[in-house]
Amino acid sequence: MTGKRVKEKQIVTLMVELYCRKNHRVGGICSDCQELLDYAEKRLDNCVFSDEKPACKQCLVHCYKLAMREKIREVMRWSGPRMLFYRPGVAIRHLLSKPYKSTGQTK
Repeated sequence: MTGKRVKEKQIVTLMVELYCRKNHRVGGICSDCQELLDYAEKRLDNCVFSDEKPACKQCLVHCYKLAMREKIREVMRWSGPRMLFYRPGVAIRHLLSKPYKSTGQTK
């Protein structure tokens, strides 16, 4: 497994754990969130794009089942902004590692 996939798994794990801890408050990770995390890790392991993998929301191949895609979106929408407060170093590195996407517009 490559370093990029390991880092993506770490980010997903942190986001799911933060979401679960703040929303479900079960003293660990609940079974639903653990199921989502296991599913996300499996999808990352089996990604057809390997190291050239784009962000999932920009990917041409949606390998998540619709229900799981909605769950991970909810987790990422909630956790993403909060990562800056709870894990600022990880969040900033993650944001800086994304390639700049030009809109084609000029000033």
